[in-house]
Amino acid sequence: MWQDPDVQLPLSESALAVPSSTARDGIATPARELGARGSRARVAGADPAADPGAAARAVLAGLPAWWAAVAASHGLTGRWLDVELAIEADPPAQIDEDVRPADLTGLSGIAVGIAYSTALDDDMRARHGRHYTPSVLAERLWAGARAALGHGRAPRSLDGLVRDPACGAGALLAPPLREHLRACANADPRGVVAEIPRRIEGIDSDPAAVWIANVVLAAELLGLLARIPAARRRPLPALARTGDGLTVAGRARAVMMNPPYGRVRLAPAERLRWGRYLYGHANLYGLFLGAGAEALDDDGVLAAVVPTSFLAGRYFAALRGELAEQAPLRDVTFVELRDGVFAGVLQETCLAVFTRRRPRRTAVASINGAVSDVARVVPPRGTRPWVLPRRADDARVAAAAASLPLTLASAGWRVSTGPLVWNRRRADLHSSAASRRVRVLWAADLDGGRLHRDASRDRYRWMALREGDERVLVLEEPAVLVQRTTAPEQRRRVVSVDLDPAALEAWGGRVVVENHVNMIRPAVPEPLISRATLAAVLATSAIDRIMRCISGSVALSAYELESVPLPDAKLLVAWETLRGDELEAAVGTAYGLRDA
Repeated sequence: MWQDPDVQLPLSESALAVPSSTARDGIATPARELGARGSRARVAGADPAADPGAAARAVLAGLPAWWAAVAASHGLTGRWLDVELAIEADPPAQIDEDVRPADLTGLSGIAVGIAYSTALDDDMRARHGRHYTPSVLAERLWAGARAALGHGRAPRSLDGLVRDPACGAGALLAPPLREHLRACANADPRGVVAEIPRRIEGIDSDPAAVWIANVVLAAELLGLLARIPAARRRPLPALARTGDGLTVAGRARAVMMNPPYGRVRLAPAERLRWGRYLYGHANLYGLFLGAGAEALDDDGVLAAVVPTSFLAGRYFAALRGELAEQAPLRDVTFVELRDGVFAGVLQETCLAVFTRRRPRRTAVASINGAVSDVARVVPPRGTRPWVLPRRADDARVAAAAASLPLTLASAGWRVSTGPLVWNRRRADLHSSAASRRVRVLWAADLDGGRLHRDASRDRYRWMALREGDERVLVLEEPAVLVQRTTAPEQRRRVVSVDLDPAALEAWGGRVVVENHVNMIRPAVPEPLISRATLAAVLATSAIDRIMRCISGSVALSAYELESVPLPDAKLLVAWETLRGDELEAAVGTAYGLRDA
């Protein structure tokens, strides 16, 4: 069930601690707390004493054999085949000597990390917002970061620190480490190994993940170790450590992350610390983005795998504004598959690269196996939703929309979500009319862009009102109705109808609207565009394409709808006399789909 943050929950601290998973800005987020009920370490998303589950313990138990095989393949023998002797890092307490080790034979280092992440107990992954980074995304993210750092085609050694403050099993640190090692192929191996801790740093609150990160990153150094005379070899350095990635000291040239996600409750001191990035509740990944931007040196780059909700959601408005000032968006790659990166979340994901050096253009691309260039646009600024094309043929639409002066809200309209959360009032829903019962209007009644009574909802068509429901639940005025839950794969993202006076009368003069429907009503006595014209404009293909450039989740929030860009009042007035193909053409021209 999706809930709209603008309507369902107050923005008080007490409302931010909830006992179960909820959805905000299109992200299913596990509830968690810090401050009053936990240490700062909780913000990094793991309980060091937590049991990761039998399957994950089996992966940990399989690491020594994996290490021995990789070390032997480099010609190493003796103590260097024992992972605990070969690395300056201690294994975690979660290793169970009695568990049957997983067979990791032939896996790459990243594959070993993914094996651990995917083997984690489902409850642990949900509670701590943990998710793995596929190798293709890790490579693509580093490609974006290295381009922003000015690296050319040839491998280049790292001239500053690359840090991952939520490193997990080290997937994002492997590509920069490998490039550095290729660039240093002819250098003294002892010097290269000694210097590595000043070039690569990982932090995570999960000791088991940190151990895996240290093992798989150290495995990248085995070729260097084999070149060092046996008598002069020393244990390989630990490149990752257990800690809170939000409190790391020291600047970095590049911050790479696929941060934990999830709603957090902040104590007053924490809210003061992170307040510049917050509107309402806090989400872990937003805090990590803010902390990552703060940690950059003067030439630094922040590269992150994040849900696209930060591009448009209300709760990330302040974050957008801060990022635009501290480290503007240099490029963004939209990941077309909506699962596998944030476990259990039907949410568009992107690879975002921010840089201290202000870019002239933001490059937009998409990845679905291969990478496809989409467009180069003016870098987005400010707190309003960033309108970015997901397809090349939407580049003109996004560019035109970014220059328009008004929004739905500034044109005099407000959007709210239907107040009925049906499963909380199931006992009050009925199939027939009776005294003090009002018809319920469901999202399915808007299918196809026309208002009708969907037969599948007739079992719950009438709602019995309780005391106080008249003021809160009942809609007695005309409105434009828009489905809240749609998906990018659908033919239309904006499915709307005009609940005009005649339609409202046909439904009994008043209705109860459920919360998978947004209601658009006047915010002022005389909006710049009439209700009937607004409904017709929302039904055009241009507006549908604009919403695809704004919303990256399966929900169209009230805030996103209020932020729909609109032209000036003069053009809105001119649209009042148009309908059908004439209106479609006029709106298309305003949004760059047709030549003026």
